[in-house]
Order: sequence, then structure tokens, then C-alpha cells
Amino acid sequence: MSKADAAAPVFAALGDPKRLALFSALSDGAPRSITELTRESTITRQGVTKHLAVLESAGLIDSAQSGREKRFALRREGLDDARRLLDKISNEWDGALQRLKDFVED
Repeated sequence: MSKADAAAPVFAALGDPKRLALFSALSDGAPRSITELTRESTITRQGVTKHLAVLESAGLIDSAQSGREKRFALRREGLDDARRLLDKISNEWDGALQRLKDFVED
């Protein structure tokens, strides 16, 4: 599997503004229930549940049963593939720009 293939589900999941907001709400590291996340959101409980499922399938969050509630927490390593791909692209661009600069200055 290429780096792009591994990172694509992450970018797709975070490409939706509502999912990005939910992901951001979990970024402080505190696990939250659907009830807590719905309270902080403008979308319905059912909508939050569907968006959390997408984030979880992309490997960005984990869930754990806590009594009657399911609690969701950020998986920091879920961003690793996407970060590595962006770093690779950034390095390639830096190299290309340096080669262009060298060519222009010669």
C-alpha cells in the first residue's frame, strides 16, 4: 500500500467540516460521549454518530464502552500516515524549488 493509499481515508474523513469539528473537539485528549459531543455541535445525535463512525474507520479516533455510554478519544497516531505523506510532498517541493533557484541563479 502506498503512502497516498494509507493517507487517503484520513484526508477524506477530515475533509468534511463537521467531522473536522468533531475531531477538533477531541483534540484536547479528553474522551467524550456522543451526548457530550452532540452538546458541543449543531448536528443531531444520529449525525454525530455517523460522523464518528467515519472518523473511527479512518483510524483517527477510538471508542470504548464505559457503562451505558460509548466514549470516543483521539488517536494521535491516526494522523501519522497523512503527516508522513505531507512531509514527503513538502520535501519534494523544497527540493524542486531549490533546483529551480539554483538554475535561475546560474
